[in-house]
Amino acid sequence: MIREYRTAYTDAVLDIWLEASIKAHDFIAPEFWKSQVGNMRDIYLPASQTYVYLNGGQVCGFYSLHEGVLAAIFVSPIEQGCGIGKQLMTHAKLQRPNLSLSVYRENQASIGFYLSQGFEIVREQVDEHTGNQEYFMRLA
Repeated sequence: MIREYRTAYTDAVLDIWLEASIKAHDFIAPEFWKSQVGNMRDIYLPASQTYVYLNGGQVCGFYSLHEGVLAAIFVSPIEQGCGIGKQLMTHAKLQRPNLSLSVYRENQASIGFYLSQGFEIVREQVDEHTGNQEYFMRLA
């Protein structure tokens, strides 16, 4: 079940974000992601509209919108492949039908997921935080 984010979910959301970020972005040092937890908690989550996927009262995934941008979508690594990401994406599309996002070029699994969900690659750009190449994508 998908619910609006509440501060009671913060620790679980941050844990999922960190674990999934390190797993999905093995081309970036884990220390970078660990150094961003405070910013995620204090800046990004409060500035975004966030929804969580709950299973038995436990947060298993979440997504965050910042204006028309899908700023984050993460599923706990142990829950990946069970359809949670698709449910979160469907919900996000209902909130913002003209979604866009950025994804690291090296993150082929996520690129494949986004393409399967109706996104198209618009351009390539450089992530200002890491210097890595990324794709800017939007719903086709």
